[in-house]
Amino acid sequence: MTQKNAHDLNAPELNAPELNAHPRAPYATLWEESRGRLYPEDPSATRTPFQRDRDRIIHCAAFRRLMHKTQVFVAPEIDHVRTRLTHSLEVSQIARSLARTFHLDEDLAEVLALSHDLGHPPFGHSGEDALDDVMAPYGGYDHNDQSLRVVTLLEKRYPDFDGLNLTWETLEGLVKHNGPLLGGGPRAVASEQDLPPTIRAYNKRHDLALSAHAGLEAQMAAIADDVAYNHHDMDDGLRSGLFSIEEVSEAVPHVGEAFVQVRRDYGDLDRRVAISEAVRRLIGEMIGDIGRETRSRLNDLAPKTVQDVRDAGYTMVAFSEAMGKKEATLKSFLFERMYRNERVNAARAAGKATVRGLFAIFMNDPEQMPKEWGVGVEDMDAPQRARVIADYIAGMTDRYARREWKRIGGVL
Repeated sequence: MTQKNAHDLNAPELNAPELNAHPRAPYATLWEESRGRLYPEDPSATRTPFQRDRDRIIHCAAFRRLMHKTQVFVAPEIDHVRTRLTHSLEVSQIARSLARTFHLDEDLAEVLALSHDLGHPPFGHSGEDALDDVMAPYGGYDHNDQSLRVVTLLEKRYPDFDGLNLTWETLEGLVKHNGPLLGGGPRAVASEQDLPPTIRAYNKRHDLALSAHAGLEAQMAAIADDVAYNHHDMDDGLRSGLFSIEEVSEAVPHVGEAFVQVRRDYGDLDRRVAISEAVRRLIGEMIGDIGRETRSRLNDLAPKTVQDVRDAGYTMVAFSEAMGKKEATLKSFLFERMYRNERVNAARAAGKATVRGLFAIFMNDPEQMPKEWGVGVEDMDAPQRARVIADYIAGMTDRYARREWKRIGGVL
């Protein structure tokens, strides 16, 4: 079947140079050679396929709900701390800048950054842990798998198909941005039967080449996520008083050096400005390292097409060994002083209890869910019912989950 986009019907045809102002490297993912969509659509006269994918993500309901989903702080009342939405925007900025540096498809890098957290449930990783626990008898819960579920099944915007009907390259990057899922590697599983359920089912219809790496744009989005959350979580922790500049400087030497340099260059700055400047420098240092290491790997491989990147057998976009150690030190500090902080953990524990409680009640009495979710669920077998309930809970924002729990008699 084919669909026409009403916005594009009378637009003039554009050629490749007009749609891509910057020259692209031979190993970039070329939109002209896209493997297409599961449901064929007429091309747009004004946008490349990857630009259309980006626009579909920005306009979907799941993206809007990221505004009120936990990054670190549950349902934050402090305006300046990150949410899943602001985090995704920051990842997008870094990914797009990296892609531009290497003459890749910036739009593909952007859509992958914007969509990478769509599958996160309320209450951050605590909510995901709780859903995975209660879903263990029914195939488990994985936020990457749920992201694919959102964009291929759960979004209801088009009359001819469920989901957003994104391109093969976007879906490939969404499920494989951290590496291959089959055939070996740190993220790979032993066999197709061990794949998360949505990825396994979708791959049978639209083979995503799960044994290969994704293209460079997806790898850029993945490492941009690491850059963003490490430094911006540190920023939020400092501004929220979970730890001091002195404490993080003592525990993480390269962070301490950044603050020393800021004081050397500017003297006694306002604390807020000093934090911003140090974080800016730390991000710049890390991005510079990614550029050098990635350039070295590309020079060694000398890929002539994106398929050469996919078949390389190792990640092309990476930190140097020295920077990897620095990143690990910062992660370790944040894990101990921020993610395990008593204030943060109390809210997370309440969030986990809320997810567990909602799941148990809806499994026992599906009519407690809104009509559009609850109709017919009672007649489903347990695995089907559980998956629908997990979809409903995973789509909740922090504050909506709390309201639902209060509505059905839960105690916060």
